[in-house]
Amino acid sequence: MLMTGVFLLLLALAIGGLGWLLQQRAGLPRGEVLEEDMSSARASPPLFAPRYGLIGRPDYLIRQGKTIIPVEVKATSAPQHPYPSHVMQLIAYCLLVEETLDVHPPYGWIRYRDRSFRVEYTFELREELLKILASMRRDLERGEAHRQHQSPARCRACGFRRICEEAIDGGRIRVGQPR
Repeated sequence: MLMTGVFLLLLALAIGGLGWLLQQRAGLPRGEVLEEDMSSARASPPLFAPRYGLIGRPDYLIRQGKTIIPVEVKATSAPQHPYPSHVMQLIAYCLLVEETLDVHPPYGWIRYRDRSFRVEYTFELREELLKILASMRRDLERGEAHRQHQSPARCRACGFRRICEEAIDGGRIRVGQPR
């Protein structure tokens, strides 16, 4: 009986250690993985902040003690510094965690293929995000929100393609004809 208990304890420690090692190799911060959106099998519902009209789902939510850290994973190699658009996406996830889970994340995490970045969730970055969201809403209301790329691959992968009036089909731009 004692040997069974010791074996089970050692097995639990080994599994926990393996999980931590896999998490470190994946470039994720330490902590318990609460939710992940990297596989359709475990996809969690999106976070929604009605006050800001903001909805999104980070790739991972990691619990560290009493806080929750959003993680965004990018398939590309890391730049010298995270791209501003990636930082704003991560700050939006921090805001969503703050609004929907009532937990203020001190930072978020961007994981590129070969490097990770810790991005502090500061008042200044939060305010910058709110200004961008307000500007986007104004552009939408005025009918001035347009696609900002010439990449058919990005269009094919976009979640808004079915309703987009500017989706690219076979190198051509469709204007005013949502699918």
